[in-house]
Amino acid sequence: MIAVGSATLARDTRHHRVLENGFSFHRSEWMQTGSDPQLSPTVFLVEQPPHSVLPAHFHTQNQFQVFKQGSGSLGSRAVGPGSVHYAGAFTGYGPLVAGPQGLSYFTIRAVFETGANFLPVARDKLRRGPKRHAHGPTHEPRTLEQLRALKAPVRAVLIEADAGGPEAFALQLPPFSELRGPAARGSGQFQLVLAGELNTPERRLQQWESRFLSTGEHGGACSAGPQGLHLLVLQVPVMAAEYLPVR
Repeated sequence: MIAVGSATLARDTRHHRVLENGFSFHRSEWMQTGSDPQLSPTVFLVEQPPHSVLPAHFHTQNQFQVFKQGSGSLGSRAVGPGSVHYAGAFTGYGPLVAGPQGLSYFTIRAVFETGANFLPVARDKLRRGPKRHAHGPTHEPRTLEQLRALKAPVRAVLIEADAGGPEAFALQLPPFSELRGPAARGSGQFQLVLAGELNTPERRLQQWESRFLSTGEHGGACSAGPQGLHLLVLQVPVMAAEYLPVR
């Protein structure tokens, strides 16, 4: 499977929501592929108002979060533009606290999921199995001037790969350079444009647009646009065996 996320979809789907616990935010869908329980890559953006707090919670799918704008904290860690966080299924994290400018972040999953399980109320829904967090350093999008000045590709490791775990790294490519990245593994690979443009066989991707490749899928010839490219690559691990449905 190859899927593409777009800013047009995000503009068309942006809406305001209020959860049962009173948490108020805006949400927009950047990638939608249905709700298949095996593979349904999803990217959406949450916009928290200034000084708002999203309480600690967990989800039932592995996920990355990439922070887009604003400032704040996730648990005890400061976050800002370009910060990357990974939380495995049934792993509690948070709270997410927005700073004075608010805080926006993408949630990225290989399998569709709806809702959050807030702690401690939903503690009885937690399941035994491995709990996994990973945090990358702040990695702000590069300016177009910086990308145009590149003489060679630059790679920055944000979450180091290990056996069966998540991986996150960023690539900076000079204008028109060929994209040479690793094959998708685990539950698949997301490519998120932090700055510049990514030319793909499907379409040209602009800033904050994304692409998903399932494991075994050949992504075709891709390259940086005329301004260069700053690309975030996320490898989503497979679900831990302890959390797979019993058949």
